[in-house]
Amino acid sequence: MFSFLRKIIPPSFIRGYHYILAVIAAWVYNSPSEYMTVIGVTGTNGKSSVVELVRAIFESAGFNTASLSSIRTVINGKEEMNMQKMTMPGRFALQRFLKRAHGQGVTHAVLEATSEGIRQFRHRGIAWDGLVFTNLAPEHIESHGSFEKYKAEKEKLFQYLSSTSSKTRIPKIIVVNGDDPHGRDFLSYKADKKWIYGIHNVHANQMASLLHEGVFEETEDVTLIVPSFHEVTPQGIRFVVEGIEISSSLLGEMNMYNILAAIAATRAYGIEWKAIGQGIEKIKIIPGRLEYVQREPFAVIVDYAHTPDALRKVYETLRNANNKSQITNNRLICVFGAAGGGRDTWKRPELGKIAGEFCDAVILTNEDPYDEDPTAILDEIAVGFSNDKLQITNYKILDRAEAIRQAIKDARSGDIVILTGKGSEQWIAGKDGTMIPWDEREVVKDILRQL
Repeated sequence: MFSFLRKIIPPSFIRGYHYILAVIAAWVYNSPSEYMTVIGVTGTNGKSSVVELVRAIFESAGFNTASLSSIRTVINGKEEMNMQKMTMPGRFALQRFLKRAHGQGVTHAVLEATSEGIRQFRHRGIAWDGLVFTNLAPEHIESHGSFEKYKAEKEKLFQYLSSTSSKTRIPKIIVVNGDDPHGRDFLSYKADKKWIYGIHNVHANQMASLLHEGVFEETEDVTLIVPSFHEVTPQGIRFVVEGIEISSSLLGEMNMYNILAAIAATRAYGIEWKAIGQGIEKIKIIPGRLEYVQREPFAVIVDYAHTPDALRKVYETLRNANNKSQITNNRLICVFGAAGGGRDTWKRPELGKIAGEFCDAVILTNEDPYDEDPTAILDEIAVGFSNDKLQITNYKILDRAEAIRQAIKDARSGDIVILTGKGSEQWIAGKDGTMIPWDEREVVKDILRQL
């Protein structure tokens, strides 16, 4: 019904409808974002992790803080799981959340912002103070029409920030991953302060290059956050920046980027290094992000990765070629599907190809098929395994609980079973709008108890 209406209603009318809703929602709730510092986090991957880290740092600095992400909402330490399967909720839900936070004395709010939400003007009516760009990789291509249009929606958030007035004594900031090739485009928008973080490519020469290309003016306040030393081990992350040593039990280079983003965002607002270190230390795990459910005799890990870029990074973290691997001669057993039936079909064979590159065994299974045939989805993923050089064992088990059970039954001592696509989500979305209650971590625990 709704897809039919979208075909016959002019796009300009739909845009106007969404814009008016944003204005009305802000008016109904008396624009609560005007009374607090609001930071948005956008990009393809890492958004929720950065939100969690920024909130933890602000909390450690003594601020009343709120956050909203695909994982959960938190207001002054009281959390509620995100039950909506929606990263950036509707305009009224966003304004209601901010109103509730303001009513409880919150001074700093951190929100995850998505391209779909931005396209529907959900970012309008929010008085943003700072924005963080994590990275950009192909996602929602069929929905937006192209990668360029997907990127353009992300940039609209930065354009909006640069075109609105600053609140009294609260500077507007932009924080950008300087190692991402698209980072310079997000740096080009006006802000009081710009912070660039990175590991590999951010240095004085690049700064000179950016200035030469006119990405920002020499008079702008620009700060680099670049480790002078860093290492990633199976036990976590350690690096030194501005002479301060930071360590975390979070895993993988991707989480080092997330931590650096959080450091830049909070340093930009004057947070001291002591509070930053305490906040990072407080985050032992991020729900559904490389979260261990079991470590011995074989590991079982749950992760949200559902894009090719995220899946590759997760597998590389668990099995890389630099003698820092968590797997030596043991096996990586991968269980996944393709999130979002009816969308992003392009990525299905890509997911299969990446799994074939890293995994010793793959079990393809159901994962939010919506109204699409789940068997057809798995067949499209399996196309990625067509290369004869990919020496993997492959099952197709539609029942996700049975797929996990099979993976655990197949695991030997020292193996890693990695379950991707669901993370901490609380539902599996099926046909005709059905929502099946689901918590991947609890399912694993139940299976482990039974076997």
